[in-house]
Amino acid sequence: MTYCVGLMLNKGLVFMSDTRTNAGVDNISTFRKMFAWDEPGERSITVMTAGNLATTQAVISLLEERSKAVEHRSPSILKCESMFQVATLVGDTLKEVISDHADEGQQADSGFNATILVGGQIKGGKHRLFMIYPEGNFIEASEDTPFFQIGETKYGRPILVRAYDPEMSFDEAIKLLLVSFDSTIKANLSVDLPLDVRVYAKDAFQCDHTFRIEVNDPYYLEISEGWGGALREAFGRLPDFDLDAL
Repeated sequence: MTYCVGLMLNKGLVFMSDTRTNAGVDNISTFRKMFAWDEPGERSITVMTAGNLATTQAVISLLEERSKAVEHRSPSILKCESMFQVATLVGDTLKEVISDHADEGQQADSGFNATILVGGQIKGGKHRLFMIYPEGNFIEASEDTPFFQIGETKYGRPILVRAYDPEMSFDEAIKLLLVSFDSTIKANLSVDLPLDVRVYAKDAFQCDHTFRIEVNDPYYLEISEGWGGALREAFGRLPDFDLDAL
C-alpha cells in the first residue's frame, strides 16, 4: 500500500509520499513514489503514484523516455504548454499502460490499477494540482477541495480536514502532513518511512526544497511523540460521560 498527499496552499504546493510497498507481510520493499521534471525558469512538475508497482513504474518510465525523445515522435511532459495538458498526458499514459497490460476485456479496476497525483506550474499559468484515475480522467484541486490523497487515505484524513488552512506556511504544512502520515503509519503497517518531501513556491518555476525524512529523523520523532501526548491531554480535558444522568 501507499500514502501520498498533495497539498495546495496560497503560497504554492507541498507533496509528501511514503516509500513502502508490499505484496504480503513477508514481501516488503522500499520504492520511491515521487518523481519530478524541472526546467528552471519554465516549469516544475511533481508526480506521485499509488497502486500496482509494475503499472506505476511503466508510466514513469514512459514519461521519462518521451521527455527525452525528439518532439515529433512522442508527447513530452516537458513540451506541454499548461498543467492541464500535463494532467491529460499523464492520464493518457496511465490508461495506455493499463490497457497494454490488462487481459482482453479486463477493466481498469483490475490488478493493474493505479492512481496518480500531478501538480506544479508552467510559465504563463498558475500552480495546479490534479488527481488522475486509472481510466485516465482526472479532477483538479480547488478552494473547496484543496488537497488530494492517494493510497491508504482514511487514517490521515481527519487531521488534514480539521487543521488545513490555505494561508499556512510551508513549515506549518510540513508539520501538518507529518502528523497525518504519523497517524497512518501507526494504524497501517503497509505505510512507513522514509518519507519523500517536495515543496514548490508559486511562480518560482523551480523546486528548491526536495528532501527525504529518514526513519530516525529527530523532528519526525518529536512530532510523533508530541502529537500522541497532545491527543491524550486533549482527551483528558473532555467531560466524562455521565451514566448516572441517564
